[in-house]
Amino acid sequence: MSTTYHREYPSDHTFMQAMRAELRLHPSFEFGPEARPVYDELIAKTPAAQGVTYDAATVGGVIGWWCRPSDAVDGAAILYLHGGAYILGSAAAYRTFAGQIAARAKAVTFIPDYKLAPEHQFPGAVDDALAAYRGLSGAGYSSLALAGDSAGGGLALSLLSIATAVSKDGSVLRPAAAAVMSPWIDLALTGDSIDARADADPLLTRDALEKAAKLYLGEQDLRNPQLSPLYGDIAGLPPVLLHVGEDEILLDDSRRYAERINSAGGTASIHVWQGMVHVFPSNVELLQAAREALDDIGEFLYSHLGRGSA
Repeated sequence: MSTTYHREYPSDHTFMQAMRAELRLHPSFEFGPEARPVYDELIAKTPAAQGVTYDAATVGGVIGWWCRPSDAVDGAAILYLHGGAYILGSAAAYRTFAGQIAARAKAVTFIPDYKLAPEHQFPGAVDDALAAYRGLSGAGYSSLALAGDSAGGGLALSLLSIATAVSKDGSVLRPAAAAVMSPWIDLALTGDSIDARADADPLLTRDALEKAAKLYLGEQDLRNPQLSPLYGDIAGLPPVLLHVGEDEILLDDSRRYAERINSAGGTASIHVWQGMVHVFPSNVELLQAAREALDDIGEFLYSHLGRGSA
């Protein structure tokens, strides 16, 4: 396992302090359908990358949005799974954020509007993610990668295990790689950082995540590998890249997953960013750390997509 620790830039520190002060003036964020408009408005503020166009489409029977860089490499595509605790988020709102990765990876990127809870509980999101992946695999691409943030990052890693296993019979392409940001990998919330970083995290709380998990799962097992990939089969997976903020309660989700990959003989690289919070790369216009994290993700995906999926 490769671990890289990034010290906070002074300019980033100033911005983060101002952000924390602003957040203290507002009540704690709750995950629920009523918060969808506010959440979409916030994530849609990520600026669009130059040279990327966007169009609505359906892949594998799942509606969503394409992000198409003008210099995209032929034959390569990324499936991007958005965050929002399985309750919030949309492909339309996320297209500029995912477009930042698409531009850097030089790969067309599809964001599916997977089913959200509580209207559609597990396995709705997993089923839609796999359907979109099958659709891309059957569309003539020679190399596919996965990416995502928060719950979408956890969903991407669940899909990574599923697609890797399914690919053995040749029915889909084997994923070339996966890159995730602040992934929610353990819905049972057993990581030490859930409590140890609680005072440092201005965005997430144990209570909010427990409520979100309840809406998504009902009474199902929180350690089901398709829900919590930390407990899944990670043998033989392609390379995985993780970026996470040091000041977030999900820090140990990334650490423990990377350690499991390493113990199984796989390749996992984790970047921990001092002073950063949950899914900080979305603040690409304001944070130097965000730009560098996205650059690293783009380079990682580009290098593995270029090698293909064999």
